[in-house]
Amino acid sequence: MNQKTWSILGLLVVVSLVLETTLTYESDHWWDSIPAFYSLFGFIGCTAIILISKWLGKVLLQRREDYYD
Repeated sequence: MNQKTWSILGLLVVVSLVLETTLTYESDHWWDSIPAFYSLFGFIGCTAIILISKWLGKVLLQRREDYYD
């Protein structure tokens, strides 16, 4: 992706975080009061999925070099 695309994506992230922290609405859950909770939750969730899948791939899929010999 080129520089223009990254700039637009970065701007959208910043605007999203600013709107999330400044707009007020009636919340039903305690975690709605934490600033940028959903952004952090999504980032941590995606990171966990990547790390767990890499670990599972190493444990279940990778074999020794001489496995088929």
